[in-house]
Order: sequence, then C-alpha cells, then structure tokens
Amino acid sequence: MRRIAYLLILTIAISLVACRNPDIPSGGETKGNINLLMGNPSQATTSAGNAENYLIVRPQYALSYSKNKGIPNWVAWELNASWLGDAHRVGKFAPDEELPAGWERIKPSDYTGSGFDRGHMTNSEDRSRSPEDNIPTFVMTNIIPQSPDNNQGVWVQLENYCRVLARSGKELFIISGGHGQGGIGKNGLRATVGKGKVVVPALTWKVILVLDKSNAGVAGVDKNTRTIAVIIPNKQGVRDDPWQQYRTSVKEVEKLTGYQFFTSVPAEIRDVINAKVDNLN
Repeated sequence: MRRIAYLLILTIAISLVACRNPDIPSGGETKGNINLLMGNPSQATTSAGNAENYLIVRPQYALSYSKNKGIPNWVAWELNASWLGDAHRVGKFAPDEELPAGWERIKPSDYTGSGFDRGHMTNSEDRSRSPEDNIPTFVMTNIIPQSPDNNQGVWVQLENYCRVLARSGKELFIISGGHGQGGIGKNGLRATVGKGKVVVPALTWKVILVLDKSNAGVAGVDKNTRTIAVIIPNKQGVRDDPWQQYRTSVKEVEKLTGYQFFTSVPAEIRDVINAKVDNLN
C-alpha cells in the first residue's frame, strides 16, 4: 500500500508541475520545454518503436531512454537559482510507470547489493524548490549505476560547483549520461546489474553550457560563452580526484557518444564553444 501511495504522489507531482505551464506537458511533447531549449542531442522521439532512443519529457528534465540497457542515454536539464530550495531528497526511488506498456520497469531493488549507487543524472538538489519538483528525480529512468567513489566524490564536486554558478546568477544547460559497458563498484567489475537488466556504464560524462544571466536563451550564446565538459571513469578510486582533472571539450564528448550538443545554437558559434576546453577555477 505504501508503494502504491508513493507512486500516486509521484504521478500527481508530475501532473501538478506540468499544469503550471500548458506548454510543458508530461506526456512527451517538447513544445516550450526549457530543458530541451538548447537541442535534442540524439533526436530522440516519443515513439514506442524507437525503444533505444525513447524520449521522455517532464517539467523537471528531458531524457533519451534505452529499453535494452535499462538506463537513460542522456538526461538534459536547465539549472538556475529559481530551481533551488529546501526540498532536497524528499522523493524515494521508484519505477517509471509512464514507460510504454509491456516495457520492463527497472526497480530500485535491481541495484540492491550490486556495489553500485543509484546515481541521479538530474541531481536531487538541482530540483529542490518543491516536493513536486524533487520527487521525479528519483524515478529510475533518471538513474544509472555509478560506482560509489564516482557518484559520492568527484561527480558530487561538479554538481556542487554547478549550483554555486546558479546561485551566482548564471543559467546552465546540463546534459549527462554514461557510455560503454563495465564499471568497477564496491564488489568489483560488473557489466550489468539487476540480473542483466541494467547495463553498467564504463564512463560517465557531462556537458554544461553556462550563460551569464538567467532567461538569456539561445540569443545569449556567443563565441565567448563558457562550456564545461568531463569524462570520468565509472570506477572506485576516483572519489578524491578534483573534477577539473577530467575536463575535456564538448567536441570530445560528441566523438565519444555520437550525440550532437547545443544544436539550437547557430553552427558558427557552436563549433567554437564546443571545441574549447574549460580552464576556469
């Protein structure tokens, strides 16, 4: 009964936030969704026939999901100070009941005892202004298996830094995911967890577009706009590594993943900012 009640709350939370803006529905349409303002990296669609690049759009984030891998290919979200508050970790991990009929619903218990964390892509604290925003970050389609040292250490450092930027008045467009197969958790190397239902990525990656002020939109992007990109091994032993150690260019993440980032930005600007390796802080 408690699980049913929680799933009901989750559904209501998604619906309530969607109702605040009629241009941001929860059913998968992209019109007006701020999280996809800078583009759809893999041209994911809401067709159930597109099972390895299935688009899920919520007010809190947008993602491309892989049915066979049981994890998102990428998750995209906007971050500025308006998303931040005191409603942190009010949610509980839960299956995504909005997946198409007949699809496997990955459960929180599929990670139990695996040696890997249930690693948020859209971070819980990045959606902490209300319970309605926080609860959807715990849906399992927003989760990948992350080594504890990655998830709790170097990854958290970068998440915290992004919130520092947001609180200073910046607006960020963030996309993250995993790549490859085979990570090293507390129990050693694993290719999958959950009896083979969930692929363990070998690497985690993140790309970030940093605008100088909120609500600047695509028009606020120029050749001097800051981009941050990292590729981090999904393994133990990286907990205390500074996130800056793993900086690369957005272009290198594109080569790794096959995705194209920030495609709403004019090509002559995008080519410049995606080729830069950040060297601030």
